[in-house]
Amino acid sequence: MSRASILLADDHAIVAEGLQSLLEGTFEFVGRVSDGRALVEAAKRLSPSVIVADISMPLLNGLDAVRLLKKDGVRSKIVFLTMHSDRNLVAEAFRAGASAYVLKQSAGEELVQAIEQILAGRTYITPLIANDLISFLVEAGKEPPKFCVELTTRQREVLQLIAEGKTMKEVAFLLGISTRTAESHKYEMMQSLGVQTTAELIRHAIKINLVSN
Repeated sequence: MSRASILLADDHAIVAEGLQSLLEGTFEFVGRVSDGRALVEAAKRLSPSVIVADISMPLLNGLDAVRLLKKDGVRSKIVFLTMHSDRNLVAEAFRAGASAYVLKQSAGEELVQAIEQILAGRTYITPLIANDLISFLVEAGKEPPKFCVELTTRQREVLQLIAEGKTMKEVAFLLGISTRTAESHKYEMMQSLGVQTTAELIRHAIKINLVSN
């Protein structure tokens, strides 16, 4: 029987090397990338069985990268491996298309187990946050958490790049749009969020975990 193929996306080189060593013994390791845009390209090209991805990554965060992949019909199972334990973020990860959510602090013990579970058709949430998430979802009912819901996917892409220090010309080039269109997205975000400056926009990006503080 052929082994399941794994694509890893993490921008921390030392962490990624350790994860690769952990996974290579059990699965077919097909690639490693360090930003969300490279993840989208590699996933479409390699069609891995499973994608193990961080949430906080340069150029495009893991959540929006997975949203793009799901929109394009990529069928890979998704494991988010992250340091973020915020229950809003966990809920949003599963709405984006995740099958598993594992904290980096317990990756050595749980990652292989999580991958095996989702390959068997199950869902996996690290026990460190599972109970808290269930309570949160029961309390919230079917209302989605207020995580980034006020912005479109394209606006989140523009916002992340602005928060990473890119000029509007660089934002336009990376997204394949005109500078005028990029600036229009920025203006619409500022209007929607009720902010006046780029600094306030960046604070919002940090608040919703598009970039690290």
